[in-house]
Amino acid sequence: MPFDATDRKLLMLLQDDSKRTNKELSNQLNLSVTAVYERIKKLEKEGVINKYVALLKKEKIQRSFTVFCHIKLSQHSKEYVTKFESEVIKLDEVLECFHVSGDYDYILKVSVADMEAYREFMVTKLTTIQHIGSTHSTFSISEVKNTTAFSL
Repeated sequence: MPFDATDRKLLMLLQDDSKRTNKELSNQLNLSVTAVYERIKKLEKEGVINKYVALLKKEKIQRSFTVFCHIKLSQHSKEYVTKFESEVIKLDEVLECFHVSGDYDYILKVSVADMEAYREFMVTKLTTIQHIGSTHSTFSISEVKNTTAFSL
């Protein structure tokens, strides 16, 4: 779907703060409230805007320890892939899971309170998933950039 300059600016504003009212957006875009409403509805209908969320400060909810866990499956059959993916989706500690190319099959972004919580997660949850051949964990030292906004 092609975007004009107004759509791009509207999307940037919504990515920055989706709680802005249509009136606030209309003032910033020099459009009527109705025009803003119609553009937003069109973007939602087209699937460009997928959903609205609240982003939580992980330190405030005891989830500031970030780990990138690389997973290698013991085999690459459809059954093993499907089973692993259906199980990993259920794990609350896993924020993101990517099926990737290279030395490992998956990369998980895991968020827990601390090293002990990660150990508990590994022992009681992750390693109970069948068909995992090996894991490799990388711990975040500091967060340099973390954004949910796409530059348009």
